[in-house]
Amino acid sequence: MKRLIALAVATASLVLTSAADAKVAVFTCEPEWTALAHELGGDRIDASSATTGLQDPHQIQARPSLIAKMRAADMVVCTGAELEIGWLPVLLRQGANPKVQPGAPGYFEAARFVGMKEAPQALDRSLGDVHAGGNPHIQTDPRNMLPVAKALTDQFVRVDPAGADVYRANLAAFNTRWTAAIEGWQQKAAALKGVPVLVQHKSWVYLIDWLGMREVAPLEPKPGIAPSTAYLVELLSKVEAEKPRMILAAAYEDDRGSKWMAEHAKIPAVTLPFTVGGDAGTDTLTGLYDVTIQKLTAALR
Repeated sequence: MKRLIALAVATASLVLTSAADAKVAVFTCEPEWTALAHELGGDRIDASSATTGLQDPHQIQARPSLIAKMRAADMVVCTGAELEIGWLPVLLRQGANPKVQPGAPGYFEAARFVGMKEAPQALDRSLGDVHAGGNPHIQTDPRNMLPVAKALTDQFVRVDPAGADVYRANLAAFNTRWTAAIEGWQQKAAALKGVPVLVQHKSWVYLIDWLGMREVAPLEPKPGIAPSTAYLVELLSKVEAEKPRMILAAAYEDDRGSKWMAEHAKIPAVTLPFTVGGDAGTDTLTGLYDVTIQKLTAALR
């Protein structure tokens, strides 16, 4: 009898230890939220992204492996603002995980916590790939990470209250480090203020606002519509007087339009990482903005 009791106690202890050691499974839609989740959650979470830094986050396939991760997730962390409208609802439906459905504690949209830009006055799909909630590419401005980090920390605490002290301490450290980093990036990028630029796609509104640059025009005739050579010729004649200094494009984009414009306008086409993992040296959030600033300032020279 004593042996049975001892065995039962040992088994219960093992179960409790395993439960205590279990990490919060975080399914993220984009790599920047995986990186931010690791900053805030540390060893208490296990986060992975549905996309990579070289994929268009608007368009991915709802693969069986992603459905399996969704089914096992304790939290889903995405941008929102319809960025993932073409594939996230499918994963949520197929995963059938009540913990991470919209409205549940395990569901998080970063765009809800920042001031959205370029919200359309009226929806008209004939205008191209227009998002009802505004431009979703909020990660191009590192200042947006501060309110998102605060909100995500609160959500981690709701899902994993035992780790509240860890999450809040990590948030405090992140805020201190991040505020100093933003100041450093802004100092390095001071020469970019007022610089006119062309953009491949309407991806850079937050970056341009942060650094005080000026967007002259996108190369796309409508968001998400690839430009023809005839359109680029017409655009070139229209923007010559503006004297744009460079063209901004994301690492995942088809660069034929920006290469054509760079050759004919005699300005550099700058391929920016756009998110974590989009270029060498961008495997962390800090690296993402380090490389972005380096590429932009180098293009000025």
